[in-house]
Amino acid sequence: MRVPSHIGIIPDGNRRWAVNKGLSKENGYESGIDPGLLLFKLCQREGVQEITYYGFTADNTKRPMEQRKAFTKACINAVRILSKEDAELLVVGNTKSPMFPIELLPYTTRKVFGKGGIKVNFLVNYSWKWDIDHLKTSKSRSNNIIQQIESYDVSRVDLIIRWGGRRRLSGFLPVQSIYSDFYVVEEYWPDFKPGHFYDALSWYNDQDITLGG
Repeated sequence: MRVPSHIGIIPDGNRRWAVNKGLSKENGYESGIDPGLLLFKLCQREGVQEITYYGFTADNTKRPMEQRKAFTKACINAVRILSKEDAELLVVGNTKSPMFPIELLPYTTRKVFGKGGIKVNFLVNYSWKWDIDHLKTSKSRSNNIIQQIESYDVSRVDLIIRWGGRRRLSGFLPVQSIYSDFYVVEEYWPDFKPGHFYDALSWYNDQDITLGG
């Protein structure tokens, strides 16, 4: 089976899952933490080199305060949990906004934890417009000035998997997703099962990957 080098994860459906359980919407986010860890371990086992989780967007912060606090806390806890694994972590998002959690500032440059290996990216308070419009200016080895998007340290995405049945990117890494294959899981993210992941890999294996060639 051909395994994608980089998988993007859109873990949607947390609020709808909570409502179906008779809970308030903000209670759905914490239930998405364990699936994230399980998916990480599956990717690690199958030789995936990089994985990017869509934590929350700048637009998501317009939601009611209870929900905003809940998904922010879930992202903080998820990053802290993965920092105890063998991974190379990076958090990408608008750190100049008050909506960016200060607890994640230490992770905004890639850090190696344990034995390292698989790269794990979290998009936190992320905006596609912020990513593209606010170019980073730096010097190359030849001292030439170069400009890069904010998410320059995230590679091209081979496969994007979205839970919750929606069929849209929602602003997920527009530059890196230019040739991504897109797989939709109808179940909500908190109902994650390993079969979702392996069904996506099987589907990806059948795709004709040409990258425009």
